[in-house]
Amino acid sequence: MAGPATPTGEGWSSRTAFVLAAVGSAVGLGNLVRFPAEAGANGGGAFVIFYIFCVCLIGLPILLSETLVGRHGQSSAIGSFKNVARESGASSWWSVAAGVGMVGAFLILTYYSVLAGWIVHFIGIFVSDTIGAIGANTLADGALEDRSVAEVQAILPALHANSTQMLMMHAIFMAMTIFAVGRGVTGGIEKVAVWLMPIFFLLIIGITVYGAFNGAFSAALAFLFDFQPARLLDPSVQLSALGQALFSLSLGSALMITYGAYASKEINLAKTSVQIATADTSVAIVAGLAIFPIIFATLAPLSLQAILDGTEQVQGGLGLLFVSLPVAFQSMPGGSIIGLLFFIMVFFAALTSSVALLEASVSWAIRRFNQPRWLMTILLGGVAFMIGGWASFSFNSQADFKPLNFIIFADQPVFGIIDELTAKILLPVSALLVSVFVGWVVDRKLINRENGLSGGMQRIWLFLVRWVCPVIIGLILLTGLFPDLVT
Repeated sequence: MAGPATPTGEGWSSRTAFVLAAVGSAVGLGNLVRFPAEAGANGGGAFVIFYIFCVCLIGLPILLSETLVGRHGQSSAIGSFKNVARESGASSWWSVAAGVGMVGAFLILTYYSVLAGWIVHFIGIFVSDTIGAIGANTLADGALEDRSVAEVQAILPALHANSTQMLMMHAIFMAMTIFAVGRGVTGGIEKVAVWLMPIFFLLIIGITVYGAFNGAFSAALAFLFDFQPARLLDPSVQLSALGQALFSLSLGSALMITYGAYASKEINLAKTSVQIATADTSVAIVAGLAIFPIIFATLAPLSLQAILDGTEQVQGGLGLLFVSLPVAFQSMPGGSIIGLLFFIMVFFAALTSSVALLEASVSWAIRRFNQPRWLMTILLGGVAFMIGGWASFSFNSQADFKPLNFIIFADQPVFGIIDELTAKILLPVSALLVSVFVGWVVDRKLINRENGLSGGMQRIWLFLVRWVCPVIIGLILLTGLFPDLVT
């Protein structure tokens, strides 16, 4: 199936390619690290149930809204908004919604590449360890056996202290991203998704099976899915699930608008959106079953019981990925090869996401300046690298440099400011404007032609986009800016 005749003549070669690319853009470090830790810390099964509920009521409607604007607009995210607005008799200023999301995506790329550089560093460590284990015939033993636990825990701080090495890892990852985007939609972006995402799925399933046989699988199930009905009414649990549902699908970042523009008219966007959301949610849940059995297997019984009882918190976020897991691999059978495969899996997820983040701005720049793809990709990738390089100093030489001192930016270094700005302001604002635009501004006939729905489902979707999504996303925006509202 040929792709659409977009202004640059680019498009997905098939529906499968579109789905894999969209899933790849959504699946990232947030799915693999943030979701499992949030689920465990916020009521387990209650969080998971409310998260799925939010994906259905908020995530799916916005996802479908963004992809239909992109496909009908047949341009960059900003261009697509302008085209749809003009056809609907509305102001082209509505393209601000896409512009805000595109800026957010670009800023996310600047620090995302830094974090992905850490993954590249750990892949190198586990490659060396695996080669050494093969040579010593100790591949069945744990990983990094020549290091103490304290030395393994110090790997990431040592990288932070070495600015040159951290910039080098950042540069390697950004170069890979530029290479993929520079080759175009079918020649680069699509190939990355079509090749890497199936391997990613195989790896995460394989590591989950490994954890089921060699780890504390029953403890992980209890941690992630223990159902406490009262937690469903806990505002902090609800807002945490809402935020995770919105950002896990890369909504409000112009990515789905950009990718939707490359989708052919034969693709049913409603069905495709369901597949994308299902795959993204499944990865998030399975990630917990891949990670926590390995970590819990290495804990003392009393410490594990305290975590399951809720009296102690498991380390979440980046510490879970770069500190807790490497230590856990030390005592797991076949730890060297399992650790290597795990970080390769995370690398694949990071690369498919970073490619989408860069493509959102490259797609716009190609049309805006009428310049070749390679030139725009290298220029924008270079700018992202420089901003990311500056932000990376937040972990060493500029750790005390905190230029802003108000609301969410207070006491934040440059890295933290970019993270807070994108996650709590730019992406929610963009998603809010998208829902209002599609729900209240876009011509209904245009919507009916594009979204693949009919009858009752059409009316339900429109009600959610018009009324539920703006209210809920507005609530996320307010509580992100003023967290004391839920305390």
